[in-house]
Parts: sequence; structure tokens; C-alpha cells
Amino acid sequence: MRYGILGDIHSNLTALETVLGCLEQERVDRILSVGDVVGYGAAPSQCIALLREVGAHVVLGNHDAACVGRLDDVYFNNYARAAVAWTREVLSCDEMEFLHDLPLTLHEEHCSVAHGTLYRPELFDYIQSPTDADPSLDVMPLPVCFVGHSHVPVTLLRMRDDPTRTAYTAESEIDVEEAYRALVNVGSVGQPRDEDSRTAYAIYDSDLGKVWIRRVEYDIDVEAQRIRDAGLPHMLADRLYLGV
Repeated sequence: MRYGILGDIHSNLTALETVLGCLEQERVDRILSVGDVVGYGAAPSQCIALLREVGAHVVLGNHDAACVGRLDDVYFNNYARAAVAWTREVLSCDEMEFLHDLPLTLHEEHCSVAHGTLYRPELFDYIQSPTDADPSLDVMPLPVCFVGHSHVPVTLLRMRDDPTRTAYTAESEIDVEEAYRALVNVGSVGQPRDEDSRTAYAIYDSDLGKVWIRRVEYDIDVEAQRIRDAGLPHMLADRLYLGV
């Protein structure tokens, strides 16, 4: 099975269209999304429509949850709260229902999917170190799990020859066949934060036992102008150029 995995899209239509075009060329069998379909950007309805069109399997992100009342946005920063409020106003009832009904986790045939962590996913915690990853690695029912939330691509690993030690790699090609457990953060489609403005996504080939993190240019000008035209904070447009 060949999977395409989408990190945090955040209502960035141009980035999503670019990645979906790449996935079509990659001939993936199934598309997975680690959530945060909406928030920050100015095309939430269009992004939801595209995911539904391609039959993507999607989990709930914290921004998705905040938009539909499943999570209090009190701990969001001012820019994030402004985007949540705007998104609530523009989504249809059907789109809100789509987000509301998203599961916190998914377990596919060859991998699991969560937004922040597989362990207690409702807390939307971040995995930023091997210690952060350990609880999720401990409860993984399958050898591979994909997450997002931090917008920074990195893989946490436990190898077969030492399954008690957690290591990490930022390599763009990961041989998960040799791993006892692999927890892969796929980065972000719509708002990368690793100082690389290119959109990020992942390919997982379960037959080959390999994961690839792909980066590709997209037309940031189009999406930045969309954000400004919507009346959202200009910082949300400016940061796209910086990858932060």
C-alpha cells in the first residue's frame, strides 16, 4: 500500500492543491491527514471540499476542534483565536459537522494517525523530544504512526536491536522496516515552521518499508494575498514566506 500523508493544512488552498497534484503523480493508494485542516488560512471551505473529493482519511486537529466547540481556544495566541473566530463565521453547517465528527485517531492497515500524540490525543500535546514521544511509542498498536501539530518534520524511532531506547532523525528518507516503532511527524502542508517555506508532505510505502518527507515550492503570493483580502492578521500571510 502506498500512502500520502498530509500535515497541518491550515486552510492553505494553494499549498494543498500543489501537494495533491504531487500525490497524483506519486500514484498513492490512500490519502491520510493528521488534522488541522482549518485555522490560520483563508480557504477552509475549499480545503475541506478537496479532502472530501479525494476521499482522505482525516483526524481531528486542535484548530479543527476549536472551530467546532470541541476545544476551548483560551490558550491559543491572539492570531490563532482571530482565525478561529473568522473560520466559524465562514464555514457552512455541513462543513462544521464534517469537522465535528472527525476522530481523534485512526488505525489503518499499516499505520496509525493522530494529530499531536497517540497517547491521550485529546490533550493535543506536542512531541518535541524523545521523552515526549515515549508515551505514544509505548501504546502504538502498529509499527508506524504519523502525527503533525508542531509543523516540523522529524521521526522518533525505536530500533529492533534496542527497543527500549528512543532515537530521532530529521532525514527525509526513513527506513521504517528496520524499526520496531516509528513515530513520524510529517511537517505541515500549509504553514511550515522549520524555516523552510516549501510545503511538506510524506509518502509511506508499506511494501518497501520506507517513508519519504517531500518538500515542494508553491505560490505563496497567492495564498498570502488571500489571507490579507479576508481581513485576517497580516502576520499570518507574512510568516508563510519565512517558514516560521
